[in-house]
Amino acid sequence: MRIIKIEMGIAFFLVLTLLNCSEDDNKNSPEPSTKLAIPFASIASNVTDDSFQANWVLVPEAENYLVDVSTDSDFSVMLTGYDALIVQDNAVTITGLSPASNYYYRVRAQKGTEITNNSNVITVTTTGVAPEESEDPTFLKVKANALENPFFVGVAVKSNQLTEGSAYDVVLKNEFSSITAEYEMKMDPISTGSGSYNWEAADKIVNYGNDNGINVHGHALVWHNAVPDWLSDFSGTDAEFALEVKKYITDVVTHYAGKVSSWDVVNEAVDDNGNMRNTIFLQKMGPDYIKDCYQWARDAANAAGDTDLLLFYNDYATSTNIPKQDKVFSIVDNLKSNNLIDGVGFQMHNNYLSPTKEQIETDINRAVALGLKVHVSELDIQVNQNNDISYLTEERALAQKEKYKEIVKIYNALPKANKYALTVWGFKDNESWIPYSTDLNHPGNDWPLLYNNKFELKKSHTGFLEGLE
Repeated sequence: MRIIKIEMGIAFFLVLTLLNCSEDDNKNSPEPSTKLAIPFASIASNVTDDSFQANWVLVPEAENYLVDVSTDSDFSVMLTGYDALIVQDNAVTITGLSPASNYYYRVRAQKGTEITNNSNVITVTTTGVAPEESEDPTFLKVKANALENPFFVGVAVKSNQLTEGSAYDVVLKNEFSSITAEYEMKMDPISTGSGSYNWEAADKIVNYGNDNGINVHGHALVWHNAVPDWLSDFSGTDAEFALEVKKYITDVVTHYAGKVSSWDVVNEAVDDNGNMRNTIFLQKMGPDYIKDCYQWARDAANAAGDTDLLLFYNDYATSTNIPKQDKVFSIVDNLKSNNLIDGVGFQMHNNYLSPTKEQIETDINRAVALGLKVHVSELDIQVNQNNDISYLTEERALAQKEKYKEIVKIYNALPKANKYALTVWGFKDNESWIPYSTDLNHPGNDWPLLYNNKFELKKSHTGFLEGLE
C-alpha cells in the first residue's frame, strides 16, 4: 500500500506538470487558423493544342486544392475529370483538350472540412487550329426579338452607307433594329452658325430609320470634340454663349421630335482622373451646364409633344476607372433627382482581356439600381491592343468571341425595364475607328467588329448570338 501511494503521488505530480507545461506552451504559441485564405489563380503555362498547366499561389495551412475546369465562363458544364479535382501542389496539368478552344479554371483551398470560396477565374485558349466550322447565320435582331424580354440590336452608321441595295443596306435591314449616327448628328456637322443648320446627312440617317421601321438613337447633342468653329471662336458673353447652346439643343430636338426616340444629351463630360472635363461648356457655362442642357432638351421635347423622348448620358471606361465611374454616377444621380434623365450609355470600347465580367456588372448595376435604362452604346472589342499580332489569329478570334458572348449575356440578364439597346460601333473591321487610333494610343491594326473586310461573319458574331441564349 505504501509503494502504491508513492507511485500514485508521482503520477499525479507528472500529470500536473504536463498540464502546466501545456498551458504555458499555449500562452506562447499563436492562435490556430480558423479560416483559410482564398487562393489566387495565376496565368496558365505550357499551353499546347491539347493541354495546359493551371497554376495558383499556395495558401498557408491548406492541405490540398480543388480545381474546376470548364468550357463556359460560368462553369455551368465542368470538364470531365476536372470537377473539384483534388491536388496537393500549386499546379496541375490539364489534358485531353481540343485545339484552338477556350477553357476556364478556378481553385479552392481545403483543410479538413473547411473549403474556401472560388479563386479568380483564368481563361486559357489552347493552340492549334479548330476544325473548320461555318458561323451561325442567324440574324441578330431575329434572335433578340424572340427573347422573353427583347431589346434593340443597334449599329453605328454613316449616311453614305445607307444606299438602297448596298451591302450595308442589306446587312442592316437583316441584322439590326436600331441605328446611331457615328458622327453626323453631332453639333459640328449640323450647326453652321447661330440658328443656321445643315440637316442633309442627319436627315438621311433619320429618314432611313423611320422609313424602314428601325429605331433611331440620337448621338450626341453636346460633346467637347464636336464644337463648330463659329462656337469655339464665339466672342460674345458667357451668358450669350449659353443661349446659343440652348438654341441649338432646342432646335435639334424640335426638328427630330417624334422621329428620334432617344438622345445622348451630354457625351464624355468626365475626364480620366474622375474630374469634370475642362471643356468650353464648363468654362463658359459653369458647373451646372449639364443639368441645363438636359433641362433644355426635356423642355424642347415636351413643347413639341414628344413626351416619350428618352435622354441618356454617355461615357467610356467607367467599368475599370472607379474614380471616373463615381463621378459619372454623381452626375447621373443629380439628373435623376431632377427627373431629367432616363438612361446611361456605356460605350464599352473594350479588349479581349478587360474589363472583367464582375467589373462590367458592377458598373451597369449602378444604373439598374437607379431604375434607369442601360444602353451598351458603342461596343467593339480589340484583340491587338498591344500590337503583338499581325493578323487575326485563331486564338484571338476565339477570345473575342467569348468576350462578345460575355457582354451580351450580361446585358440579356438585365430586368426588362432596364433594357434599351446594345449597339455595335460599326460594320466591318477595316472601317472601325480602332486601328491606329491616336485617341486610344492604339499602335497598329485591329479586328474589333462582327464582320471582316469582305462582310463575312466572324466568330464574334456567333459569340453575340450565343450571348442571347
